[in-house]
Amino acid sequence: MDPLPTPQTQSGRDGLAALLARPRTALIGLDFDGTLAPIVADPEQARAHPDAVPALAALAPKIASVAVITGRPPEVAVRYGGFAGVPGLEHLTVLGHYGAERWDAATGAVTAPPPHPGVAAARAELPRLLERAGAAEGTWIEEKGRALAVHTRRAADPQGAYQSLRAPLADLAARHELIVEPGRLVLELRPPGMDKGVALLDHARAVGAGCVVYAGDDLGDLPAFDAVDTLRADGVPGLLVCSGSTEVTELAKRADLVVDGPEGVVGLLRALAAQLG
Repeated sequence: MDPLPTPQTQSGRDGLAALLARPRTALIGLDFDGTLAPIVADPEQARAHPDAVPALAALAPKIASVAVITGRPPEVAVRYGGFAGVPGLEHLTVLGHYGAERWDAATGAVTAPPPHPGVAAARAELPRLLERAGAAEGTWIEEKGRALAVHTRRAADPQGAYQSLRAPLADLAARHELIVEPGRLVLELRPPGMDKGVALLDHARAVGAGCVVYAGDDLGDLPAFDAVDTLRADGVPGLLVCSGSTEVTELAKRADLVVDGPEGVVGLLRALAAQLG
């Protein structure tokens, strides 16, 4: 059995204690890529850790809510995660596009507002921009529907390509009323007002969460960490978990608990399910 780790901060220990004492009020929010699924060179090949779904299915019936909060379209996260039709996950929610779209396991339906017109405009300009920046070779554009992501992991100089694209992509985004979200060798263009913090706060309030756990691995998860801090200030205990990596250290500095990537996240989920009996 996986041991239940001890958070290194008092706030984290309080959050974990609240979950164990009142699990039926607990919300667990989880990023997908880098948290439930290992990071891979081709995002289309990303899949949840093989033990992630069994761990979630064991834990979910014992708490108020499990929400996967991701920049991906929800139907993609559901497919890559293998979340549909799993006993125990009947009330799983996937908040895709940073909460702009929602998938509920109970119905299998996706609800979504109209897309932001700036995304289509930026999409049309992006290939030419990469050519002008001398970054077309080795970079890869990920189509996310409501957002676009430029990956540099497969470039000859991934970090150099990443840095060279930051300014031109910021200019492109500004012209189309979008923002740029930096990540692990990826720069994402998306509409403002879409972030994991807003999604987590809205969901926590909708389910009446009495305590909140959030696990993430990248810069896009910092707003969700901020949301947990907001909830703590309102008297809702919380636990911040970093799915550790050597590429991003900012989350580890903020986290109450650092685990060893998706394997560590799965171990934490299993340990919680076992502790709750």
